[in-house]
Amino acid sequence: MSTTQHERGERFAALHAGEPFVIPNPWDAGSARMLEALGFPALASTSSGFAFTLGRADGAVTLDEVVAHTAAIAAATDLPLSVDLENGYADDADGVAAAVERVAAAGAVGASIEDFRPDEGIYTREQAVQRLGRAVEAARGLGFPFMLTARAENHIRGNPDLDDTIARLRAYEEAGADVLYAPGLRSVQEIRAVCRVVSKPVNVLALGALTRDEIADAGVQRISIGGRLTWAANEAATAAATAIRDRGDFSLMTSGPPEWLR
Repeated sequence: MSTTQHERGERFAALHAGEPFVIPNPWDAGSARMLEALGFPALASTSSGFAFTLGRADGAVTLDEVVAHTAAIAAATDLPLSVDLENGYADDADGVAAAVERVAAAGAVGASIEDFRPDEGIYTREQAVQRLGRAVEAARGLGFPFMLTARAENHIRGNPDLDDTIARLRAYEEAGADVLYAPGLRSVQEIRAVCRVVSKPVNVLALGALTRDEIADAGVQRISIGGRLTWAANEAATAAATAIRDRGDFSLMTSGPPEWLR
């Protein structure tokens, strides 16, 4: 069943008003189709996973490549797609807005913007709010529902200051973000501290120590996985290839493509 972008946007917005849900992160069109076949309700791209498919480290992908990647995933499934836009591929606010518009034109109905740049670190709160504000304006002008996620990067960028993270998320909420995200929160206590002081849906990155139910019970609306499915797939392929190289053992290989691809 083919759906319009407006319909996908409405479905994505509705998910954020319903029960807590997991939004997995495909790294290419094939993994997107696999996750759709498994029944997940929406998808979010992963910058590190996509960079891996190009043989690069996270952060070494261009906006043009991300736009093409967005179009490939959006064409492969009927699921709503949110795109990891890192820092918007620009320091200036207009550049961030343009990045939102470009992935929306490629088929996305959501995107995340980080408050971190690899070369100079975390933006000041004022800079981050200004950049996010233009992204919000761009999202509101698209003509269909588009969920904009604001990311406070403290906890995965060497500055695990929960008070500053909370202050940033509250400022991003005031600036118009639809979803608030602080990757790197590791405990139920940290998650609850964030969720009880904001009114917008909160996204948390699953890190393995907490279950889906524990995270949801702490007040989270959306749980993402980041690049970890990519690494799980790579680990399985590495194990199979290592067995072939070292022992001539082909038993770890599967016999053919999955049913949904036939």
